[in-house]
Amino acid sequence: MDAMTVSVVLLWAAVLVLGVLVWALSRQIGVLFERVAPMGALVTDAGPPVGAESPTFELNGLQSEPVFIGGAQERPTLLFFLAPTCPVCKKLIPVLKSLRRDEGRQLRIVLASDGERAEHLAFIRAQGLEPMPYVLSTELGLAYRVSRLPYAVLLDALGRVVAKGLVNTREQFDSLLNAHDLSASSIQQYLERRAA
Repeated sequence: MDAMTVSVVLLWAAVLVLGVLVWALSRQIGVLFERVAPMGALVTDAGPPVGAESPTFELNGLQSEPVFIGGAQERPTLLFFLAPTCPVCKKLIPVLKSLRRDEGRQLRIVLASDGERAEHLAFIRAQGLEPMPYVLSTELGLAYRVSRLPYAVLLDALGRVVAKGLVNTREQFDSLLNAHDLSASSIQQYLERRAA
């Protein structure tokens, strides 16, 4: 009987210790969640700064459509720089299609790259990108100082750079759109303003 009582007491003590540990861990997770801000697109200092007017371009798309970048437009423009050989870019194509489907009336998506026309036409067909304007322009990439892919620039309807940065996930695309909605250049800037 004595051994049974001791084991029950020890088990209850273990349950109480485990309960305190679970409470402490959940509290620590909550503190960590508050400290870790959402990760938006990686903003670079190169190219036109946020808030500046975008350079203007009159280009022809790969499907012979006229494509105007910069200046006043009917709606904001998401300029997405990609390459057929970029695996992350290919991973983001369903995200672009989803954005076009969900935001198409409020946002124009333009795909941009450089290189061989035939390679890009095959890429457009293989990935089903025909509904989106697709331009080849080295000058466009140089104007925005695109050094790594995939890269996105969001322009407002007046042609000003609203947000920009490297994008690798849907969340980073959303961070560009949220930055536009919140009138901040990035989610990090918005959180810093809110904390101040």
